[in-house]
Amino acid sequence: MFKMAVYLLVSVIALVFLLPFIYTVSPYELNPSKILEGPSLAHIFGTDRLGRDVFARILEGGQTSLIIGFLAASISSLVGLFIGINAGYFKGNIDKTITIVIDLFLTFPTFFLLLALVSYIQASAVILIIVISITGWMGMARLIRSESFAIGNKPFIKILKLANVSTMKIIFKYFAPLLAPIFLISFTFGVGGSILAESGLSFLGLGINPPQMSWGSLLSDGKAVIDIAWWVSFFPGLMIFIITFSLMQISDFLQSKANQKEIQKS
Repeated sequence: MFKMAVYLLVSVIALVFLLPFIYTVSPYELNPSKILEGPSLAHIFGTDRLGRDVFARILEGGQTSLIIGFLAASISSLVGLFIGINAGYFKGNIDKTITIVIDLFLTFPTFFLLLALVSYIQASAVILIIVISITGWMGMARLIRSESFAIGNKPFIKILKLANVSTMKIIFKYFAPLLAPIFLISFTFGVGGSILAESGLSFLGLGINPPQMSWGSLLSDGKAVIDIAWWVSFFPGLMIFIITFSLMQISDFLQSKANQKEIQKS
């Protein structure tokens, strides 16, 4: 399952970013004579209610969705890593303060917090990356804090502190390698969550605005004609499912490997 997930993920990413150089049909070109045509050799994913090629629009929208997903997950993961390490390493009042802040953020359901933030800001790709990052770092921070706390209690870390080894050296040389598996697991999970968050906001009309497009906005465009043109919504939804399914499978595999290592150590 892991190999299939990696294959699907790499294939979709390669298609989205490389195929537009070969498949040169414009995602913006209107064609009144080809409105809501079903999948065919001429238009393999059919056309939408303005006669635009759905496949070309999925490739264009996929670039937006994937860039937002990976960048937002990267930023939120790095923020969570930084905050979690500080809480677990320094402990004491710093740990208590960070824990309170994390708990305050987790008090609000993440998606409703996203809605509240986006409703007051004109959405764009950059704004969505920032907003999703702001609401997505807490899970990573809690995981890293917990693991950092355990690492900080190990005898060799205490010896390094007594030897006045610099904090930066301890964190980068000793903490980072031990935290890498958890970081990768949380990151892959975060990418899927970020893509779903962007898609949900765009579906509700609070995300990417025309003429820009994403898989979420394409899914939203098709809901008005889903009874007579299933393909307009189906294919963007399928792409979202493939990406998130692949990322979840990769995350599960990494987690199982990390758990096996922990069992072997114990």
